Amino acid sequence: MQQLDMLLNSAVLFSALAGVVGLLVGSFLNVVIYRLPIMMQRGWQKECHDYLQLSPEGVVEEVEPFNLVLPLSRCPACNTPIKPYQNIPLISYIFLKGRCAACGNPISLRYPVIEALSAIASIAVAWHFGYGAQAFFALLLTWSLIALIFIDIDHQLLPDSITLPMLWLGLGLSLFNVFTDAHAGIIGAIAGYLALWSIFHLFKLATGKEGMGYGDFKLLALFGAWLGWQYLPIIILLSSLVGAVIGIGMIIFVKHDHNVPIPFGPYLAVAGWIALLWGHDLNQLYLSTVGL
Repeated sequence: MQQLDMLLNSAVLFSALAGVVGLLVGSFLNVVIYRLPIMMQRGWQKECHDYLQLSPEGVVEEVEPFNLVLPLSRCPACNTPIKPYQNIPLISYIFLKGRCAACGNPISLRYPVIEALSAIASIAVAWHFGYGAQAFFALLLTWSLIALIFIDIDHQLLPDSITLPMLWLGLGLSLFNVFTDAHAGIIGAIAGYLALWSIFHLFKLATGKEGMGYGDFKLLALFGAWLGWQYLPIIILLSSLVGAVIGIGMIIFVKHDHNVPIPFGPYLAVAGWIALLWGHDLNQLYLSTVGL
């Protein structure tokens, strides 16, 4: 018991523990990022098939379950199951030299990158908040945001199955003043959704095009629920600034087609995470800069 108290009361040890847990969670996030969009697509296809009452002919039935647990991890090239000792976050990738043990095909660098990102972000959260309820829930939000970022990059999609539960969790936490009070959290959720909803419709009215998706509205509402309405301006400012710089850079240097949309969710998620940790200081800096 004494050792546990020492672990939790030491910022260094607690942050190290959070980093190890973050590595393990990062391995699971790789599964979520890859499989959840496929699960959603299959669900939509089944709903359309059932609604239209299409003939079952030509419909391919799943020969095995496909969810976040099954089937077990396997090499996408040779379909060989990955043994548990070959699936240790970061260590296995280094030990295998980034290649499948069975067929030798390269393993995507994304897997260790997401694991390392999850670990580093977890360490930052644990160091900032210290042991307590804030650290625990901030870690849950951090891991959810990592999944949302990479799913949005891949599919331009922010799944409701992640966003909405976290939004409701934020509202629930506001009842206990974990990050903000209920008054600021409720107003923040409403204002966060309506802010981007209004921009969306004004942009569509002016250009005839859709500038963002409804998932972005829900994500900003999530941050409003967690942090309060007071943090929404700095989140919008940070995400817009970073998005504009990266978007212009991609068009100029990478020759990205300006007609191909760039997902806004990752910039929003990063800005919200920064506000989670340093939002108060950024708000004070912003207000002093504009002379308020």
